[in-house]
Amino acid sequence: MVNGLRFKTAIDLFTAYPAASQDMIAAPNDQPSLEFCRALLASKVPEEAITFCAYLLPGRAAIWWGHECLSQLSELLEEQDHRLLALVHDWISEPLEYRYHVALDEATATDQQSPAVWIALATGRSGDSTAAYPRTPLTARAVNAGILAGLARVAIADRLSVLTAFVEMGIQLAEIESLNVSSGV
Repeated sequence: MVNGLRFKTAIDLFTAYPAASQDMIAAPNDQPSLEFCRALLASKVPEEAITFCAYLLPGRAAIWWGHECLSQLSELLEEQDHRLLALVHDWISEPLEYRYHVALDEATATDQQSPAVWIALATGRSGDSTAAYPRTPLTARAVNAGILAGLARVAIADRLSVLTAFVEMGIQLAEIESLNVSSGV
């Protein structure tokens, strides 16, 4: 287990974010967070592993994860999604307030709730981008919605493998974030 993981167990996460219990049917337990996430991936509702990762990751990392997941689905996305992902990338690279306002404004100006719209909305919900963990449950919910909306565009035959790759990416990012926390970065 990684020592700096912000939620050592699933119960820790659900205690910190009661909204997670509204978004998932899985009951939390004392299992280490990453083991719990992998168990969700092997469950009858593997999509809950996406939801759990969205809550597990700090705000900016969760948004980056959503950006990266959707970037892997580039051929399934529309031009609007590509524009929004570019704005999200700009904000992640340099989290200035005006950058997330640009992403949020463009996302709210559209009628269509496409996958990248949700990720762009997450930037606006992330709060102070300089805080250690700048996120509300709305950020996790928006990242979750964006990734799952993108996943819904994947052919059924490929969906589980893509879902697994997304969750493993989220787990790796959580491990990297925990190392950053442990080392004080």
